Amino acid sequence: MSDITQPGTDPTARKQALDSMYEEINRKNMFPFWAKRSDVEHDEISSLMEGRKAVPFHWSYKRDLEPLLYQSASLISTGDSDRRSLILLNPGLKPQRATVTTLYTAYRLNDPNEVMPPHRHTASAIRLGLTGTQNFTGVEGEDIVFGPGDMVLTPRDTWHNHGNQGSEPAINLSVLDYPLVESLNALQFEHDYKENGEAKKQQSARFDPHYSARIYGTGGMTPRFVNHYRGVGGSSPMFVYRYDAMRELLERNRSSEANPYEGLLVEYTDPLSGGPVYKTMTFFMQLLRPGERTLPMKQTASLLVSPLEGSARCIVDQQTFSCDLFDTLALPGNCWMQWVNPSATQSAILFIASDEPALKAFGLLQRFGKNEAGDIIRLV
Repeated sequence: MSDITQPGTDPTARKQALDSMYEEINRKNMFPFWAKRSDVEHDEISSLMEGRKAVPFHWSYKRDLEPLLYQSASLISTGDSDRRSLILLNPGLKPQRATVTTLYTAYRLNDPNEVMPPHRHTASAIRLGLTGTQNFTGVEGEDIVFGPGDMVLTPRDTWHNHGNQGSEPAINLSVLDYPLVESLNALQFEHDYKENGEAKKQQSARFDPHYSARIYGTGGMTPRFVNHYRGVGGSSPMFVYRYDAMRELLERNRSSEANPYEGLLVEYTDPLSGGPVYKTMTFFMQLLRPGERTLPMKQTASLLVSPLEGSARCIVDQQTFSCDLFDTLALPGNCWMQWVNPSATQSAILFIASDEPALKAFGLLQRFGKNEAGDIIRLV
């Protein structure tokens, strides 16, 4: 038998009882699932109902990122830290380290001839060369030197170290599923790399530098004479994807009929399965031909977009963002977006990271488009 006193029909008594109850609920770390906007007068309830969510946001490479990268290189040495990266924080998600809900982008400048010590983590990552031809990543015994547009994988729980083997500074961009792994309470780091019980500052090479290209560089043919299980498995065994091959494929098909919502879009895939390189995120290159304009599209997947050639405009929920070389644009899921190449003569090449595989795994991937008449149609 309940002994709770009912406030009756007196509005003042009822309001006092509601206020008291909401305060008690908050104090005991609960949330009233019945709460309506008309009930909301307490800050804690308002913040819970509104929640934090990623917003579309643009970071300029020339104006914001490049100056800070060079300044950080002059002030922070490898003796101060094993890392010197700038993580892009979405204003709607701060203070969480996330550029969109499940992914983050970071930029790094490596000084000439510096290599960071090996480490590994449960977050999967890629590194994309922006400047410099001698960017370096050693991953699971494969020493990879890469340049602009080349994409290097560092799968989860694989020992790897980054650096620069050239005589000029080199800048690269990385994308990690760190926020997703963190939200699943599965994030771990290790820095105590050893070989035969001895601490090492760099991995010994166990594969030749061109292993990925030699074994997996030709699509449609899978060698049976090698062990494809690399690292802990669960990712593409091809650890480097060269920009020249991707660029040539896009150029070869520039006269093809494009998808009206995505232009000419090519996905990086696992050469064994044909699926995405990771189970949590996937990557694309998109070609927008001179003057090309896509139709509006909305999807539950979130995107991180960086131009590698030319520039582009993105119309996001009636807000226009101008993206130039090496910028990053965060496009959270469920935004209407439309791409425009403003140049009448130059193509735009966009590098795109997406959490599409994670959404698909949970059965949450949806995609909608608007046709020329403005009607909304279901695409996925």
